[in-house]
Amino acid sequence: MIAAQAKLVYHLNKYYNEKCQSRKAAISKTIREVCKVVSDVLKEVEVQEPRFISSLNEMDNRFEGLEVISPTEFEVVLYLNQMGVFNFVDDGSLPGCAVLKLSDGRKRSMSLWVEFITASGYLSARKIRSRFQTLVAQAVDKCSYRDVVKMVADTSEVKLRIRDRYVVQITPAFKCTGIWPRSAAHWPLPHIPWPGPNRVAEVKAEGFNLLSKECYSLNGKQSSAESDAWVLQFAEAENRLLLGGCRKKCLSLLKTLRDRHLELPGQPLNNYHMKTLVSYECEKHPRESDWDENCLGDRLNGILLQLISCLQCRRCPHYFLPNLDLFQGKPHSGLENAAKQTWRLAREILTNPKSLEKL
Repeated sequence: MIAAQAKLVYHLNKYYNEKCQSRKAAISKTIREVCKVVSDVLKEVEVQEPRFISSLNEMDNRFEGLEVISPTEFEVVLYLNQMGVFNFVDDGSLPGCAVLKLSDGRKRSMSLWVEFITASGYLSARKIRSRFQTLVAQAVDKCSYRDVVKMVADTSEVKLRIRDRYVVQITPAFKCTGIWPRSAAHWPLPHIPWPGPNRVAEVKAEGFNLLSKECYSLNGKQSSAESDAWVLQFAEAENRLLLGGCRKKCLSLLKTLRDRHLELPGQPLNNYHMKTLVSYECEKHPRESDWDENCLGDRLNGILLQLISCLQCRRCPHYFLPNLDLFQGKPHSGLENAAKQTWRLAREILTNPKSLEKL
């Protein structure tokens, strides 16, 4: 048993050093290329409208606010200034979303975003996004990369297609630090020892972002609340949770396997599903010793089996907001197909670790 486990870990490490590291290097190169273009577009936006200041800065070899969705798809979060005159309201009526309402007694005119405030006193995410989209469209025509970048049409979101190879979504957002949303108040679960109190404090201090983007959980509920709503995002908090042990290595293996074998019609699976399932696996295996290098094979198998179960049940709850289903809106046939493919992959890895050389 131990010999089989060691063999699997050996082949996973080999796979990590060869396939995952080359994937990371290729993505880093793409990010540099993409960020040059996006920075140039955002510089033009700022000239037209100084309220939209680019926050795409490089720190410690990574760009703040940039998320890799797949090797050809990225999201850049553009942090806006001055949320102070608004109250953050998440009463659970809009799963995965919240609204920003003028604080009692605060005058509209005190806000930097005065013209985007509705009659009821809400700061409308859609109105801000619509204005931003117009500015980006103008900036694309003026920027020095205009020959290689164009706007993606037929969406209310701000998406750029670069060199006909990459798609980058630019999302206006507010950073919320020092507060924690009520809809995530159940976390951490009291009966689970992971993560410890110190890590919990760090994660909550990271806070969350409020994004101006289409909220798939509200599709079909065409209400004014929907157009005003901001989507909750916990990228930094989630990254902090995955520090230590082989957690990040495990996620890197899963992302590489997804890119190579689970990029399927209808896009049923993305990297965020993988990240979510690693967090759930941490709860199931709360001891640090469960995440030693020699447990890598067990953890990877556990996550792949959990993924198959989620795909078969057609439900993958968000880690911090379990009422939010990350598979919502995905076609059932796509989820079924992904379940079959994941099962093939898991069986292959488990029964013949050497097969990783070909995967």
